[in-house]
Amino acid sequence: MEVLDDMKLGKVVKNAGYAQRNVFGEDLISLRWAQGAFGIVNNLTKNFFAVMSFQWPRTVGAIVALGFINLGPFLGVWLAHGWARLPYGIALASLFGIFWGMSARSAVPPYYFFLHPVSTTLFMYTLVRSMFHALWNNGIVWRGTKYALEELRNGMV
Repeated sequence: MEVLDDMKLGKVVKNAGYAQRNVFGEDLISLRWAQGAFGIVNNLTKNFFAVMSFQWPRTVGAIVALGFINLGPFLGVWLAHGWARLPYGIALASLFGIFWGMSARSAVPPYYFFLHPVSTTLFMYTLVRSMFHALWNNGIVWRGTKYALEELRNGMV
């Protein structure tokens, strides 16, 4: 009854006292998980409300926090005046540093930094969509079967 079976398997492994590691295996396997940005949105609609433990207050809080943390610096650097722009500029420089660092280990180029507001907005939209779909339908459809929210909440690891 765990929608996030891969993530929760990792949690069970860790709780059992075993260690986990991540590796880059980009040359080992390739698959098309989704086509385009809205293909990703559709695929993640089932999962995102589950990440928030099927709790709407937690989901709304996450959406607000994501907007504040990820969109705030982009807005603040243009809307603030004088020295008040400095913290926003530092936040943007740090964010660009993260993209620069990722580019050394992945196919994500540093200029994707400029698309960060777009991806953040899509992420927030996916959270809203996931929550509304689950609440409206009182559950989710997973692998062709509908599971009630109450049943999913009770079966969480």
